[in-house]
Amino acid sequence: MTQPTLSPKDFANPSVLLAGAVDYNMYVNFRNQLSNAPSEGVVAIELSTLGGDPEVARMMGEDVRFHSDIAPQRRIVFLGKAAIYSAGATFMSFFARQNRYLTRGTRLMIHERKMQKDLHIEGPLTTCVATLEATLNEIRESIRIQNEGFESLVRDSSVTMEEVLKRAPSNWYIEAQEAQTLGLIEAVI
Repeated sequence: MTQPTLSPKDFANPSVLLAGAVDYNMYVNFRNQLSNAPSEGVVAIELSTLGGDPEVARMMGEDVRFHSDIAPQRRIVFLGKAAIYSAGATFMSFFARQNRYLTRGTRLMIHERKMQKDLHIEGPLTTCVATLEATLNEIRESIRIQNEGFESLVRDSSVTMEEVLKRAPSNWYIEAQEAQTLGLIEAVI
């Protein structure tokens, strides 16, 4: 169902205000504010972040999806302010494109997940192989999860997965107006 484009006045008093690192503290704050949000009408979630934990972003996104499903009389919308980097873009990907908004001059930053891990191989050879396979499985699954998020982010836009996969390794920055032109968001506020 197509929703009408919102205006700046719809974002005058966001129900949920989040700023800083996407982490477990933000998640607790998010859940508390979401539980106190109106039970109908527009529920605006405003975020500014330089990134953080992508799994926390996914948990917050799943909460948005769940609450949208159980309370269709509410329209939960995203307003990105100033910087929506990394995990912030992951969180934004859980909103339907028509429910994504950015303030003027906001920058999205999309990149691949990162990993830092030291491998220490020692012991019986079969154990060594198992350790290596476990790490490869972790990397492969993380890539699958990352790409699911990319697919959600570009759905209903003119951006292809091919383009995201080409640009994400080197940190792809997208200004708000360009994000609208590409169809990644509904409008710039």
